[in-house]
Amino acid sequence: MQYKSMAVFCGSKTGNNISFATHATQVGYLLAEKNITLIYGGGNKGLMASVANAVLEKGGKVTGIIPQVLTEWEHQHEGITELIVVESMHVRKRMLYEKCDAAIVLPGGYGTLDELFEMLTWNQLSIHDKHIYILNTDGFYDGLLIHINKMLAEGFLYNKLDKTFTVVNKPADIFNR
Repeated sequence: MQYKSMAVFCGSKTGNNISFATHATQVGYLLAEKNITLIYGGGNKGLMASVANAVLEKGGKVTGIIPQVLTEWEHQHEGITELIVVESMHVRKRMLYEKCDAAIVLPGGYGTLDELFEMLTWNQLSIHDKHIYILNTDGFYDGLLIHINKMLAEGFLYNKLDKTFTVVNKPADIFNR
């Protein structure tokens, strides 16, 4: 499938490993080169800023969706193609899902995991069927993937993992599938 837009879920901080920002920038460059609109949380800090600025640097399109309460926390990005300020996190997540054809998950914190698991849950419940790519930069998600496999082995998941998401180690691998 040719994607027209992809959501990227990632941290509003850069983390301690320089590879996180490097991969976020590479994802942004690849989205722009493939003419895929970035749909993201609208922030201008951390990995969110890295991916958005990379898309813009290469002349791509960026749509940010940020709840009013986070405009000071994440510092909304004023230089993107489109910034949508919404009233709540729930509205933000729903709009992110509605506007994207697939999602990429980069390293991040609680919010990134919340977005990942809500999307996985909605896929499982057939609310949507958008594919998810987990970019496992330097093994960032290894522990989580072990736990997800445990949930599958213990009979708590409905779908095989290869039907649910794709794990990649390099940004280019997302677009080579």
